[in-house]
Amino acid sequence: MGSKTAGKDIITLRGSSAIVRDFFGYAANSILHLNGVYPEETFKRVKKHEHQLFLSTNVGVQLYLSTFDKQISEWLEAGRLRKIELLIMTKATNEVLQSWKFSIETDGEAAAKGLREKSDKEIMNEIRGVLRHISATFTFLPPLNEPCIYHAVAHIDKDVVEVPLEWEKNVSKRIANPDVEILRGFSTEIHKVASLVFFKKRKSDDTMVPKKKSKLDD
Repeated sequence: MGSKTAGKDIITLRGSSAIVRDFFGYAANSILHLNGVYPEETFKRVKKHEHQLFLSTNVGVQLYLSTFDKQISEWLEAGRLRKIELLIMTKATNEVLQSWKFSIETDGEAAAKGLREKSDKEIMNEIRGVLRHISATFTFLPPLNEPCIYHAVAHIDKDVVEVPLEWEKNVSKRIANPDVEILRGFSTEIHKVASLVFFKKRKSDDTMVPKKKSKLDD
């Protein structure tokens, strides 16, 4: 991720972009697993950066996220990516039940200098904290009591970055009068990522029975 010179860590815009890209992949897989969007048996348990994660083995999910990650990598390295959203929607009507937002700030001056005060370990600890916070949302998110799908959306500066034609349909959808939870964030010093989740308010007859604790903290 980085190297050292004169007692300081070196980080490049490309290296920082790779960290943010990988984080989104981990977060997206965690959210899909946590919400039961796909069956439990379609996830495998892996250890990354001293943290347990669940990654989808579904070929369609892998291809979708891989394609998405490749595109956002280009926009991150161009310094144009502003926000990533992961929407959880009902399969029947496409109603948005959860909107996970990851806002991204790029420090051009830090990218130009290439030096940072943080170590790889400190950055990974911050990312681990965000993933643990995501896994803890099972305690308050309303259960998904019907089949759901997901959709990823990238927000960029369209005046500068050319958007592929097939991405024009990736329009953000809103939840009417949602509840919101601000989650932890992390920083590589080049990229600062803030995260939160909007979700549809719980109905009086909702129960937490369909939800189960994530094993991310085991």
